[in-house]
Amino acid sequence: MKKLAIVFLLATAVLVSVFGQRRQNNTAYTVTAAGSTSVSPLMELLIAEYAKVRPNVKFNISATGSGDGIKAVPAETAEIGMSSRELSPAEIGTGIDVHLIAIDGIAVIVNSGNPVSNLSLEQIRDIYTGSVTNWNQIGGRAGRIAVVSREPGSGTRGAFEEIVKFQDKLVRGAVEFDGTGAVKAEISRNADAIGYISLGSVDNSVKTLNVDGVTASTANVVNRTYKIARPFLLLTKKGRRLNKETTDFLAWILTPPGQAIVKTSWISVK
Repeated sequence: MKKLAIVFLLATAVLVSVFGQRRQNNTAYTVTAAGSTSVSPLMELLIAEYAKVRPNVKFNISATGSGDGIKAVPAETAEIGMSSRELSPAEIGTGIDVHLIAIDGIAVIVNSGNPVSNLSLEQIRDIYTGSVTNWNQIGGRAGRIAVVSREPGSGTRGAFEEIVKFQDKLVRGAVEFDGTGAVKAEISRNADAIGYISLGSVDNSVKTLNVDGVTASTANVVNRTYKIARPFLLLTKKGRRLNKETTDFLAWILTPPGQAIVKTSWISVK
């Protein structure tokens, strides 16, 4: 009887171990990411494709701006930060590893009814600093230009101001919006508005302007004739031991299937 009891207990222990391991393997792990509203649409596409090969991995994405993503990583409130601008040396110094996953153009957009189709980089700068205030000054119909910008801390804004060269000189009275969707909504309803968004987020609700005669397109960003472009970055905390599911996802993004998703609207880095 004692032998039978021992065999029964051993068998039970093995079953508990096997089923416990199976339950653990079937438990979905949630990867947390926070930051850029411009990187977020690409992340959503990557996640949807990744789910086909790793359905047990879940994601919690918070898109509130690059500044929040950069802060979330050292604070460990997210495993992955999303940024649509280069980090400053001071930001990297907070303990951040940077992973380049794509390159994106920034499109200058106006209302679909606006007859203006091309602006020089200098004219865009003049509009955003207040030197040009009416569309008839740059070949358009009379109408005071409604300058639309992203909010402070936005990676799109930081990159746009740096490339166009008007950091900290935004015209007084410019309307600031949180998120790409809000900018597009304002441009689509306001005939005199001008704004800027990720090239990958352009749709037929707005009109894209040529810059210095060059069309805002993926091909022209690749050949470097379209100058308003910036990196899409994922950030992790230096020295932090990430969950294996998180490291596997980051590695997968740079594989051919991951970069194929990037190529749908952005520029591959592999």
